[in-house]
Amino acid sequence: MQDQEIIKQAQACLDAEANAIKEMKERIGSAFAEAVKAISACRGKVVVTGVGKSGHIGSKIAATLASTGTPAFFLNPLDAYHGDLGMLSGEDIVLAISYSGATEELLRFLPLIQAKGIQIIGMSSTEDSLLARYSSIHLNIAVAHEADPLNLIPTASTTATLAMGDALACALIEAKHFQPSDFARLHPGGDLGRKLLGKVEDVMFKENLPFVTPAMKMSDAIEIVTQGTLGIGIVVEHEEMLVGIITDGDIRRAMQRLGKEFFDTPVSEIMSRNPKTISKDAKIVEAGEKMNHYSIHTLIVVEPSEVSNQPSAVVGVVDSFSCLPGTRFYH
Repeated sequence: MQDQEIIKQAQACLDAEANAIKEMKERIGSAFAEAVKAISACRGKVVVTGVGKSGHIGSKIAATLASTGTPAFFLNPLDAYHGDLGMLSGEDIVLAISYSGATEELLRFLPLIQAKGIQIIGMSSTEDSLLARYSSIHLNIAVAHEADPLNLIPTASTTATLAMGDALACALIEAKHFQPSDFARLHPGGDLGRKLLGKVEDVMFKENLPFVTPAMKMSDAIEIVTQGTLGIGIVVEHEEMLVGIITDGDIRRAMQRLGKEFFDTPVSEIMSRNPKTISKDAKIVEAGEKMNHYSIHTLIVVEPSEVSNQPSAVVGVVDSFSCLPGTRFYH
């Protein structure tokens, strides 16, 4: 098999799976919204179940839900027959997955769930499947064809199922107002936990901060802002007491407004006098939430003054990249 044939087959596979997700997107409607509302209102747990490949996908969906604020776990129908049925309570919701909607082991499990008065959300490829009939809410995960050359192996169908699970998780994040601080509490371990739960002091910039003074001309201030690479100038007076900030946006607007006079204009006439700040002892995740709230990409880190109404001393700067890499912040 030549390289080009291998590459062509791989691309065809990816195209098939991408198209499967696009086609499923068009079917997202009221049933999906009902499922999100039901899960959001659930006072128990989301119990995800399925057999074979659907089971593997279901396990991943359960893990994603659990890590984003929706208590969930995976239950193999075969294990339910041997004692694990006791894990279920009447306040739970079952998310049952079977692409055909006719998997025998799963269908034998569903009456046991109904006997406990538990609501079933089914995911299958046909609206008239037995699984759909058992379900109070049904989500259609049909694909036109699988991605493999034989159209036999669960490929595009499992991708679509996983994407539907991700869509549920993402919608539930919004429905439950799940915040980065909530994510931090659920992921305390490893490097991610350190970044989320550590202190601002641990990640802030402390060296060569772009300090400018109120009386400095903008011609000199621009050079400091450029060398600082943070896109800001921190306006300070004696002993690095914070009095304002100039941003790239402030500079662009002032240049447009002042024209040739801009370069001789003092910083004090352009700066913002109430920059957003944070304590060095604050949690990193708090800094991220504050940047998101104000749609900014940097915060001035300060040591608050012990005297009321006195400026705070600048001790650093934290930005969205050093704060929480990979988290969405506005720029």
